[in-house]
Amino acid sequence: MSSQTKPEDRRRRSSAARLYAVQALFQMEAAGQSVDRVRREFEDWRIGVEVEGEIAPEADEALFRRVIEDAVSWQAKIDQMTDRALVARWPIDRIDPVLRALFRAAGAELVSGKAPPRVVISEYVRITGAFFAEGREMKFVNAVLDHMAREARPEAMGGATG
Repeated sequence: MSSQTKPEDRRRRSSAARLYAVQALFQMEAAGQSVDRVRREFEDWRIGVEVEGEIAPEADEALFRRVIEDAVSWQAKIDQMTDRALVARWPIDRIDPVLRALFRAAGAELVSGKAPPRVVISEYVRITGAFFAEGREMKFVNAVLDHMAREARPEAMGGATG
């Protein structure tokens, strides 16, 4: 194997890390499991592992860990940002649990400020399509994440034109 990491390979590994983070956050909530237990399960049994002849994608495990740990550390702040972005139509505890996990993962990245907000938004909108085939949710997720990004990182979002 080559030790060189091409930009496309890095993007693929980052995208996979984000997808796994959404799945891990969903599992933590659904099964009431700790971040450490779920992180170990994903690292040992899911990321890059062959299951029934299919090899799960490799992931940027440092990004995966950072997203789920930040989502747990800042969950109250992220959930409040999400609630404000939902504009009282749906409190976060009433939305689909997959979307809740997705908003928490994306919110962790927006709050940490390590990735540009527009990258975070586009990545998580794309991930939404993996869970919701009809695509209606993608516009909803885009709008909520845009609102959250403007709150979390106004300097990175303000005044920029397409």
